[in-house]
Amino acid sequence: MPRFARTSPAHLHAVLATALTVLALVGASATTTVQAATGSTPGAWQPPTPGDVVRRFDLPARPWLPGHRGIDLAAPAGTPVVSPAPGVVTFAGQVGGKPVVVVSHGDLRSTLEPVEPGTRVGDHVHAGGLVGRVAAVGGSSHCAPTGCLHWGVRRGTAYLDPLALLGRAAPIVLLPLPTA
Repeated sequence: MPRFARTSPAHLHAVLATALTVLALVGASATTTVQAATGSTPGAWQPPTPGDVVRRFDLPARPWLPGHRGIDLAAPAGTPVVSPAPGVVTFAGQVGGKPVVVVSHGDLRSTLEPVEPGTRVGDHVHAGGLVGRVAAVGGSSHCAPTGCLHWGVRRGTAYLDPLALLGRAAPIVLLPLPTA
């Protein structure tokens, strides 16, 4: 049976240096990863409204579990909402009692709610083109009382973090090495 020697500080340093090098290479390819995952380069997209992010993307481990399949941007009622990228309006109507606008951008689809549509199904919109205004939904908004715009992005049935399209996805957090 092999005997394991206690790990030396020099060995731990070498392992850590290798791990950091790998992470640096992964970080350097982040733009390529976003492009491959979304079909778009960061910077080609823009936020649908200028508000701060008040709730981030939180994809659940299983499709039926609770989570947050998009981001919420601070936006009071009446705030203009623009298309985050060029596309075609594929839905403008009510879903669950809330007004929703959906813009398809090739194989990606942006869902914006609550938005009183300023466009119709079939309208072509450019990045930054007005699609509607944040609707007043009373106490039913999960951002009440201030109001917000929910922006979700999907490819097929897979939800994507909209901030990745802006090049602002949540950072990777390194955990400390366990101590012996």
